[in-house]
Amino acid sequence: MTLVSDTKSIDAAANKPAATAPAGVTGVLTIDLDAIVANWRKLNSQAIPADCAAVVKADAYGCGITQVSRALAKAGCRTFFVATLDEARAVREVTPTSAIYVLDGFFPGSGDLYAKFDCRPVIGDATELAEWDAFRTTSGWEGPAAIHIDTGMNRLGFRIADAQALEPRIKNGNHGFSLVMSHLVSAEVLGDPINGRQVAAFREIASLFSGVPASLANSSGIFLGSQFHFDLVRPGAALYGVNPTPEADTPMLPVVDLRVRVAQTRAIEKGETVGYGATWTARHPTRLAIVTAGYADGYFRAAGGIDNVRSAEVMVAGQRCPIAGRISMDLMAIDVTDVPPGAIRRGGMVTLIGEGITVDELAHHFGTIGYEVLTSLGKRYARVYKGGD
Repeated sequence: MTLVSDTKSIDAAANKPAATAPAGVTGVLTIDLDAIVANWRKLNSQAIPADCAAVVKADAYGCGITQVSRALAKAGCRTFFVATLDEARAVREVTPTSAIYVLDGFFPGSGDLYAKFDCRPVIGDATELAEWDAFRTTSGWEGPAAIHIDTGMNRLGFRIADAQALEPRIKNGNHGFSLVMSHLVSAEVLGDPINGRQVAAFREIASLFSGVPASLANSSGIFLGSQFHFDLVRPGAALYGVNPTPEADTPMLPVVDLRVRVAQTRAIEKGETVGYGATWTARHPTRLAIVTAGYADGYFRAAGGIDNVRSAEVMVAGQRCPIAGRISMDLMAIDVTDVPPGAIRRGGMVTLIGEGITVDELAHHFGTIGYEVLTSLGKRYARVYKGGD
């Protein structure tokens, strides 16, 4: 992965031959750290009086765990959630005093790393808890842990009855827990009755954990109402511009902009086909731009052009242009017939995300969700960070 800090040279390269661009750059992924901070502040405001954490797992949803964590810590975020200890290490390097929770939990032999990085496992069953307790006893480490309660996901977490059995430990005082949490199954669907069942179950079990802060809401859960907020909310995808309220317009700012270079322009005749499988046929004389991104770069094959099916679109010289034919590993073809010939040339750039094309729009064409779009963005793109430090 290349980090490009000279954004002026990238901008200047957008419509000039490749020789004038930074060496080797065929695609530029720009991440707006100020937009991420603004999104966190909006979510924080929405959740008051609860605190607002940040989920930065999976390299901050593809946006860069180091850069994002540093910017959010500077903005006032005090609690971070990651999936792995390696991610916890990356966050700790730039946030010396924050609380860091590791969602994948405590594995045998991992205690020394928890102590080294001063982070907290999210513990989901009695065996795991016993191993954590044993480590703390033998090592003298006094760091706390979170307890994860399963209220309907059937993934990780104590079952309700097993969690209730911890009540005597809570009453004893020295329990070692800094958080009790659960995870919503269907928060993005406002009318799903499982949301009500989960919040009721979690409220009941959280009441047994007297004095321990409680957390239930993810990004979409924040917008279900204050009864879902408890003491701490845990937004992830919404920080990075994914719409947490898919039944309404997004309240979040866009975060990523993705541009890739034109490798070649070419003309084809009516009746000629484009790409593997000959799935797209020119209905008239057509001009194509072949651009330097494909499924190896996280642009899913499902978005390709098929006859009589609307494909994903790309912004070319301010115009939306459809993809023609299947997405290849490293390349795809764009129908630029309606773009003035002088507005696009070899070495210029087109926009895959940005200029009104959102992550959620691409997710629709990819047949997936915005989370997967962001976390699939390829490592061949040069990365530019705006804002933050």
